[in-house]
Amino acid sequence: MTERQIPLQEHLSELRKRLMYSVIAVVVTTGIAFIFHGQILILLMEPAQGFVDSPGGKPIFTDLTEFISTAMKASLLVGIFGSLPFVLFQVIMFVSPGLTPSERRYLYILLPASLIVFVIGAGFGYRILFPPAINFLQGFGSDIATPQIRIGPYVNLMLSLLTWMGVLFETPLVLFFLARIGVVTPSFLAKQRRYAIVVAFILGALITPTFDPVNQTIVAVPIAILYEVGIWLAKLGARMRNKAAAASELGLDSKAGG
Repeated sequence: MTERQIPLQEHLSELRKRLMYSVIAVVVTTGIAFIFHGQILILLMEPAQGFVDSPGGKPIFTDLTEFISTAMKASLLVGIFGSLPFVLFQVIMFVSPGLTPSERRYLYILLPASLIVFVIGAGFGYRILFPPAINFLQGFGSDIATPQIRIGPYVNLMLSLLTWMGVLFETPLVLFFLARIGVVTPSFLAKQRRYAIVVAFILGALITPTFDPVNQTIVAVPIAILYEVGIWLAKLGARMRNKAAAASELGLDSKAGG
């Protein structure tokens, strides 16, 4: 029995509804985050504790609107991240009717897993990468000029770093998914290992806000390790794809024989 075909008008209406729910969730979580913007900014400033050389040990702002714009930007990003579970649920509800049970199962697993992995990557940047980076930046040239941390550039740098590290930690899941749908193979990924290491150090140089090779290596080594983990997950994805293809072919042969 074939599934009911959803009319285009009904499909668009469902899309508008899911988008509206998602936007409302982002607005609500952003508003809540802005209420607690002080605590959020204090949390973001924690890695810089002991390096702020200004009255009261606090960062400075030199433009009249710098602080409020920084607070709004941080609140928006926290609001987006805070609403992601609900937004991902809306995505699942929208696309699941057009998926097979197997595809639906992978979607239920991969979307929450990608959120958890993103948080782990951001935590790595916050706890491991950023403290030595700010130590280097604060000390570099301090014998020539007095370093003072401005709240705006600092928060922009921190949010950018956390976002990039969260995205890079998605690499194993992306490679698993690509292997599962047959776009790449584990053997192809293994052959590209040497290039992946070079790319890892290039990304380390681009993402790290310093010229210090130690800090760049701190970024590059986890990226290379994540690529290796991605190869092993790609093997799992390819094995699952081959098993599904064999089961499908067996089913077709059984029908033909009957």
